[in-house]
Amino acid sequence: MPLDDQNLQTAIKTLREKSGKRNFTQSIELIVNLRDVDPKKPEGKFQELLTLPHPPGKANKVCVIASGDMAVRAKGAGADLVIERGELEALAGDKKRQKDLAETYDSFIAEAPLMPIIGRSLGATLAPRGKMPIPVPPTADIKGQIEGRRRTVLLRLRGQPTLQCRVGGEGMTDAEIAENVQAAVGGVEGKLKRGMENVRSVYLKATMGPPVRVQV
Repeated sequence: MPLDDQNLQTAIKTLREKSGKRNFTQSIELIVNLRDVDPKKPEGKFQELLTLPHPPGKANKVCVIASGDMAVRAKGAGADLVIERGELEALAGDKKRQKDLAETYDSFIAEAPLMPIIGRSLGATLAPRGKMPIPVPPTADIKGQIEGRRRTVLLRLRGQPTLQCRVGGEGMTDAEIAENVQAAVGGVEGKLKRGMENVRSVYLKATMGPPVRVQV
């Protein structure tokens, strides 16, 4: 069940009023507090990648790990970085480079046959951050994959029954922000055992502003 559109629009308007003018573009975060969900139990684990209708304020930086034809197509499709097989194998012993990659790039796509090497070379660094690559076949539409990943956000529970992700930036229209919020909340609802009954509260927050509650 989507959020009430009028309540959501009111919250976005209030957020803009309370966040004030800054000399940078503020991000807008969605915060979903859950109830009757224990993230310390296996059944309470939650980790979900959601593709939003609009890039959430700023487009994600996408790294593609591929070889041959796919690597060439990924470069032509505008990937922010393409790592080919030789460089991938060299990363295995370079912890600093691994950390830099994990911190610089928001999303990773991998040519499926390279996943075993990726697991050995980057798994220990990317997996804890929820950034393990999505494997795709060598013939995949890599341009479409990259475009989709630029609009993707990760939602996961980490110790507390709260989910949080970026859903926009203050430069977006209210309608675009609302569409992203509805998509994210809908994705959460679909993964919860009791849907919206497991949602205690929903907030929006600008980088420098106070949390604003969305009436659910």
